Amino acid sequence: MHGLTGLLGFGLLLLSYGWAAELALEFHGPLQQGSLLIGKTEPGIEVFLDGRQLRVSEDGLFLMGFGRDAKPEATLKLVFPDGTHEVRELEIAQRQYQTQHIEGLPPRKVTPRTEDLVRIRKEAAWVRKARELDDPRTDFLSGFIWPVQGAISGVYGSQRILNGQPRRPHYGIDIAAPTGTPVRAPSDGLVTLVHPDMFFSGGTLILDHGHGLSSAFLHLRRILVEEGERVTQGEIIAEVGATGRVTGAHLDWRINLFQTRLDPQLLVAPMPTGARE
Repeated sequence: MHGLTGLLGFGLLLLSYGWAAELALEFHGPLQQGSLLIGKTEPGIEVFLDGRQLRVSEDGLFLMGFGRDAKPEATLKLVFPDGTHEVRELEIAQRQYQTQHIEGLPPRKVTPRTEDLVRIRKEAAWVRKARELDDPRTDFLSGFIWPVQGAISGVYGSQRILNGQPRRPHYGIDIAAPTGTPVRAPSDGLVTLVHPDMFFSGGTLILDHGHGLSSAFLHLRRILVEEGERVTQGEIIAEVGATGRVTGAHLDWRINLFQTRLDPQLLVAPMPTGARE
C-alpha cells in the first residue's frame, strides 16, 4: 500500500465536545493545493467542507480534496448527534506551477472546428456523469500504486502552451511508455466509463474508488475491461497508446474527487529510479 500507510496515526487532532469527553479527528495527506486527505472521526458525525456535506462512512471515514487553485483557507464543520457543532479553519499550502510548451500537435486538436465542438461537449458530459458517482465503497483504502512506470513527461498543474497558444492547465501526470505497455489499476475500483476514442483524450477509461474518488486513464490504445466491472489493485486494465491529442505514446493518469481535480503524484511513492530514464 502506498500513500495511505499510517492512516489512523497521521495528523491527529484531539478535540473536546459536550457529548464526548475527547474526540479524535484524524487526517492523512498534506494540506496543500492538489491534495487528497482521508479523514476519520467518530461514527454519526456529519462533516462539511466549505458548506458542502461530505460522505462519512459507517466507521467515520471521509475524503477531502483541494484543487489546483484552492484558496489558502478552508472551513471544516462537524455537526454532532446532539445538534452542537465545531468549526475549524484549515490552512491550505499554495504551490508554484510549471509552464510547459508542446509543439507539433495537429492544429485541429488545439483549435477544434465548429463541428468538433458538439462532439467535445457530449464527451465532456459523459466524463462529468461518471465522476458524479457517490458510492459508499471505500476501495481507496487499498492504497495507490503507479499504473505504469516510466519517465514523467508532464506534471499536474502545469500551464500548457500548445503550438504556441495558451490553453488550460494540465490536470494529470504524464508517464512516457511504449505503445502496448500494460496499464494496471492503481487501486481497487469499479469501471464507470469506457470509450475507445474521445476527441482530446483518445481511448479513455474511468475507474471509481468510492466516495466520489476516481482515476481516469487517457490516450489508451486498448481497454481490457468493461463498464460495471470490479477490478483490484495491480490488475491489467488497458494498454498505453498515442490516441487523441498527443505527440507520442504515454499514459495521462488523472485523479478526481467528484469534479475537483487532484494531483496523482501525491498519492504514490516516488517513481522508481530505473523507470525514470
